[in-house]
Amino acid sequence: MAKTTKSEKVPPTMQSTYESIVEFTDQVAAEHLNSEYAQLFRYATAALCRKRPSPLATGHVNTWAAGIAYAIGAVNFLFDKSQTPHLRGEDLCQAFGVSASSGSAKAKKVRSLLGLFQFHPDWTLPSKLERNPLVWTLSVNGLLVDIRSMPREAQEIAYRKDFIPYIPADRQDDTDI
Repeated sequence: MAKTTKSEKVPPTMQSTYESIVEFTDQVAAEHLNSEYAQLFRYATAALCRKRPSPLATGHVNTWAAGIAYAIGAVNFLFDKSQTPHLRGEDLCQAFGVSASSGSAKAKKVRSLLGLFQFHPDWTLPSKLERNPLVWTLSVNGLLVDIRSMPREAQEIAYRKDFIPYIPADRQDDTDI
């Protein structure tokens, strides 16, 4: 799977659309979610703005904002009551001023355009990376392994090749301090 480039750069022709959508997503994230969600919403919005032609060029910005938030929320199990933060899909759509059916329909388009799925390593909240099995499962000599159980040398190679976001032992040392 190709690594997703995370950037907030958008073509000049899409800048105002990007800013309008991000205004909605930033507000909803600040009121109901957190800054990690806000950042992923910005990245997803920018990625959609860079599509040619951009699907965001038509339609209501609040509906696209809801669809983007809904799609990223689904990747990160936002609708699961055991997760923090947690928000029902209907409540998320209501925060954007759209119906649940409109929000989920746009989310389906967003998922298709960005190739999103649950546990998608590139669209997982940074705070949930450690618990995402798809981030750490790699094929080594034809066998699927959890790279965290491999020797450090193998982890360093995987990190250098951008297969994993960080070397787990290094992150644990950072959080212990």
